[in-house]
Amino acid sequence: MPKPLTPLLTVDAVILFQQNSIVLIRRKNPPFKGELALPGGFVDIGETIENACIREAYEETNINVKLIKLIGVFSDPKRDPRGHTVSIAFLCEPLSKTEIPLAKDDAQALEIVPISKLASLKIAFDHLDIIKSSGILKK
Repeated sequence: MPKPLTPLLTVDAVILFQQNSIVLIRRKNPPFKGELALPGGFVDIGETIENACIREAYEETNINVKLIKLIGVFSDPKRDPRGHTVSIAFLCEPLSKTEIPLAKDDAQALEIVPISKLASLKIAFDHLDIIKSSGILKK
């Protein structure tokens, strides 16, 4: 019996950092190589989405996070040019004030971006929609 085709499952982290800022990475790999994006990635087999979000946030930013709330599920089949992915996004914050951000793994660079500047930035995938859905942008 052939394996059924299904969307791939990913997670994205909106990490609140310092006062009124979030953590974005510059992607090391295509698609959107060099562009700003939320830290995140694919959920491993046998892993919860919550643990995947915590793991991916640490792997890409060196920040141990705690999940504050579920932002939502983002499932537009066109959200990733590699194929159909479904992302579950969380609002997060560092576990401690001593966390030191550092670009790692799939991140070529890391930026702490003031929330007030987000709307004017080009951000990969549908990540600006995820940020808007988080409720951190003032209307």
